Amino acid sequence: MNVVLIIGSSTDALRSRQWPRSGFSSIVAINNAWNVRDDWDYCVHAGDFPEERHPINIPLSKKKITYDEYIPAQNIFGGVVYIGATMSMTTAYWVLHALKPDVMAFVGCDMVYPENKKTHFYGQGAADPLRDDVTLQSLEAKSIRLQAHAVQQGCCCVNLSSFSESRLVFPKVSYGELFENSYQLITSLQASVEKKYNANKILQAKNREIELDYFVESGEYWNFLDRLDAQSLYDLDQLWLSVCE
Repeated sequence: MNVVLIIGSSTDALRSRQWPRSGFSSIVAINNAWNVRDDWDYCVHAGDFPEERHPINIPLSKKKITYDEYIPAQNIFGGVVYIGATMSMTTAYWVLHALKPDVMAFVGCDMVYPENKKTHFYGQGAADPLRDDVTLQSLEAKSIRLQAHAVQQGCCCVNLSSFSESRLVFPKVSYGELFENSYQLITSLQASVEKKYNANKILQAKNREIELDYFVESGEYWNFLDRLDAQSLYDLDQLWLSVCE
């Protein structure tokens, strides 16, 4: 199977150093997460990611992915306003489009930041997903939306996190569980998710997105905030949340 590992920057990401590379078709690091392990294939970073934090002397076998590539990928799935303007979602939709995975496995992407504790593997970082942003009113809704689109593409999303709390709604499995009997496990998880997700409500949510017409081809939605109604996006989030009730 085509299993893609997506690594974020929480302290939990460091556990992935123990996992054999052989289990993954590709390893995708988000922003600073290229420091977690040196066998990553892609590093997806935001446009404002500081130059001094970029990987240097990158071999031809590795590639940095910038907005020139992930914005068109986002647009295929409805655009950044509906996806949610945070790098976990941005990266996931790029992976879904570019790498066509059977499984997207996440670690370090729980988007949970306990107070007075180390929040990122490199220290105390800025919690990008928790900033006040009209596109990020419900991270759970954005997570459900991602999984709904993944399911329709034949891809199963799983969370390899060891944390008890996560903003991702995906089934939680361990590395051992994922690769001990991967085909049977993923087939079972995929069937369970498909059964849980209401196809009619997914269609309603997609149609509502079309009606709102908040598509911004450039991805620079902050230049069009006067067009974006927070209540309408909140209501849309509630619709996505109802997809798997």
